[in-house]
Amino acid sequence: MKKAIALSIMALLAISCKQEQKTETKKETPKEVVKEDKFPKVLGEVFEKHGGLNAWRKANFVSYKVNGEEHTTELKSRKSLITAEKYALGFDGKDVWLSQKDTTAFKGNPEFYHNLYFYFYAMPFVLADDGIIYSETAPLEFEGVSYPGIKISYEANVGVSPDDNYYIYYHPETKQMAWLGYTVTYFSKKPAEKFNIIRYNDWENVNGFLLPKSITWFKKDDNGKLLEPARDPIQFSSALVSQAPLADNFFKNQQK
Repeated sequence: MKKAIALSIMALLAISCKQEQKTETKKETPKEVVKEDKFPKVLGEVFEKHGGLNAWRKANFVSYKVNGEEHTTELKSRKSLITAEKYALGFDGKDVWLSQKDTTAFKGNPEFYHNLYFYFYAMPFVLADDGIIYSETAPLEFEGVSYPGIKISYEANVGVSPDDNYYIYYHPETKQMAWLGYTVTYFSKKPAEKFNIIRYNDWENVNGFLLPKSITWFKKDDNGKLLEPARDPIQFSSALVSQAPLADNFFKNQQK
């Protein structure tokens, strides 16, 4: 009798263990939160043409040389460092700083300048940032080609110039970025109707991404018709996009 009871208890324990195992196997691991992108489908095609937004988001920093300066920007935090022969300036994630050999070495506004070229260079990928509002805009006509466009504006309190607007224009067949229009409201702090226009027609492959080798500002007439280059192209060189981590103090002012 005792033996039969013992066998019954062992059988119940075995059934209980199996039920627990089944319950455990039903537990789901927390799902990774996936960012929901809200940009237009055609802008996604532009990103793909230039190397892909998912690949870009895996990168850690971008660097390049322009106007005798070396620029490095961490893509997620947007920390930045610009070094030149007589000065350095950057954004450490909290403050914009400037270090120079004399007070005349750097001419400009550090807060305005520290990420100025980054936004021109990292096109079109910066147009997937948070806080962007996408809308339609009229196409841009140049030399017999009609370039479709997308207007980029920002939600309130996004960045230091939320009233800025961008206009990206892409080739209708290849979906490659071709032009960038933009307004500047940093100094006036007011919305602007007049916008500048840059031609993007000189590209290079940088670690799998199609990024500008040079950009050219263009003149417009009073009706917005594109005329001719306003000045010589701005040249970028020694470009790099990398997933490698940077030192914790890389973007800090080393002259403090």
